[in-house]
Amino acid sequence: YHYQRLPAKNQQKNSQGANLISTTAERIIRSKVAKPLLANKQQIGSKEPTKTSKENNDLIITLRREVEDLKSQRDKQLAAKDQQISSKDRQIDHLTKLIDQQQQLQLAIVAENRQLKEHVQKLSGLLEPSSTTQQQQSNDKDDALS
Repeated sequence: YHYQRLPAKNQQKNSQGANLISTTAERIIRSKVAKPLLANKQQIGSKEPTKTSKENNDLIITLRREVEDLKSQRDKQLAAKDQQISSKDRQIDHLTKLIDQQQQLQLAIVAENRQLKEHVQKLSGLLEPSSTTQQQQSNDKDDALS
């Protein structure tokens, strides 16, 4: 695997086509293989409790406290928002009732206006014949004078 990923100048083949590994290629391959092994040994050795893991535990405790504080603040804010929404709902209900009352008053005024117009028309109808009668009487007087 590592041999195939070497630069072309480090890859050599014999007359039968078999891969040949030069000392340079061997050194490159060994260095690539040795790095992961060293990393694994360091990880295995670090399983003992150290100051850093104590510090990590303290950090975890601190972070958990901060998370709890943030949750508490969030809950308080949500409660305040719920109260504000409830207040707005009451205001909306009140304004809706006022609009409904205004519409009912408007309908009552329109109905009253219609009744008044009808009454005025009836009165006008009664006055017209009498004014026509007065005109006829005045015409009759003119005819009598002439």
